Amino acid sequence: MATEHHTDDESQGLLRLVVGRIGRAHGIKGEATVEVRTDDPDLRFAPGAVLLTEPPERGPLTVRSGRVQGGRLVLSFEGVADRNAVEQLRNTMLLADVDPDELPEDPDEYYDHQLEGLKVRSVDGVELGVVEQMVHGPAQDLFSIRRPNGGELLLPFIAEFVPEVDLDGGFVLVDPPQGLLELSEPTEPSAELSEPEG
Repeated sequence: MATEHHTDDESQGLLRLVVGRIGRAHGIKGEATVEVRTDDPDLRFAPGAVLLTEPPERGPLTVRSGRVQGGRLVLSFEGVADRNAVEQLRNTMLLADVDPDELPEDPDEYYDHQLEGLKVRSVDGVELGVVEQMVHGPAQDLFSIRRPNGGELLLPFIAEFVPEVDLDGGFVLVDPPQGLLELSEPTEPSAELSEPEG
């Protein structure tokens, strides 16, 4: 199961996908770590690939080279020569325009916007909250589920824990591992930290 995020900014029938986010500088030669938000990094971050940016004034950026080091993607961009230049690009979202007709037909792939806002219920029928956002970790995607009690539940988006996604019905069916729900319960604030009334 996998996701890609898209923005509302579409042009000429293309779908604009968020494929990554620039992180910290890596070394002093203008390389940047990138948080990958695509299932096809080899294509999206190939040398010569041109990526749009959010905010737009920071791009477009052309990939000069890329490699994986320590489980992280490290990219260099044309015209970004040193650590200071990379730091100015930190937290920039990287976007790619894709023809929707060329998207994979894999039924287990979703866009973030399809999943965010869906109701979450357990396999035994308990309403657990709403998918607030998708979190793209280095190993796997996670549901960030806002619980009715105000807590947050982070659940790996894998078939073992998410046996069903019903877009038409507006819900996802989940089977979280034992003990995970208790961890998402909000802690009671201490009396010293509570706001005075009045």
